[in-house]
Amino acid sequence: MKDLVSIITPTYNSADFIEETIKSVQNQTYDNWEMLITDDCSTDNTVDVVKKIANKDQRVKLFKLDKNSGSAVARNNSIEKASGRFHAFLDADDIWFDHHLKDSIKAINDHKTPFVFASYKRSNEKLEFVYSDFIVPTRVNYHDILKSNSISCLTAFVDVATLGKERMPLIRKRQDMGLWLKYLKKSKFAVGIKSVHAIYRIREDSLSRDKKKLIKYQWTFYRKIEGLNVVKSLYYLFWWMYLGYKKYKS
Repeated sequence: MKDLVSIITPTYNSADFIEETIKSVQNQTYDNWEMLITDDCSTDNTVDVVKKIANKDQRVKLFKLDKNSGSAVARNNSIEKASGRFHAFLDADDIWFDHHLKDSIKAINDHKTPFVFASYKRSNEKLEFVYSDFIVPTRVNYHDILKSNSISCLTAFVDVATLGKERMPLIRKRQDMGLWLKYLKKSKFAVGIKSVHAIYRIREDSLSRDKKKLIKYQWTFYRKIEGLNVVKSLYYLFWWMYLGYKKYKS
């Protein structure tokens, strides 16, 4: 029997995109999955869209938070309720190609590793490819991710039967990075799949993010979440700024 894949998806005012995101899951060639969608008190009709789909496909499961709490809490709620051997992550506006689950499981088996991730295309909200494809490195470890988080939520794939079920740190930003680092303390490295598995939709509000605030978040993450000293924090912050510039300049 095929192992179950639990797909972790948070939603907040995602009505314009969530149906297309769910459809990309339903189109997977690997069909033993559950999609655990936790809504963070959307004020649009996101919940209605998901309910309509879930009524027809029992693999899609909807949960609702009592109060708006942020994506980390929403993701953790889905993680708590997940029952699969594997955890995959997909945000409410991103899209998988139909081979993502099958090829991720194959990579875990081929490389005998519990943690893999894949390359992806980068588009704007209209699915126009505004940047070059992001091709992931062959392998990353804990220190690599501190310098640059090359593991995106939309392609991260974890064997939790081996590594255990971990939760994201309860912070507003960088919670995915925090989770990957927890796993990398156990697995030593994650294997990157060079082939493109997904489309990462870059929203207009993310393009205009305040860079000073991002630097502040990153610094706080190093100091408070990972507990790094000032020298190490400065070292990794320099690399994060430099590699982040290279990542989005094309």
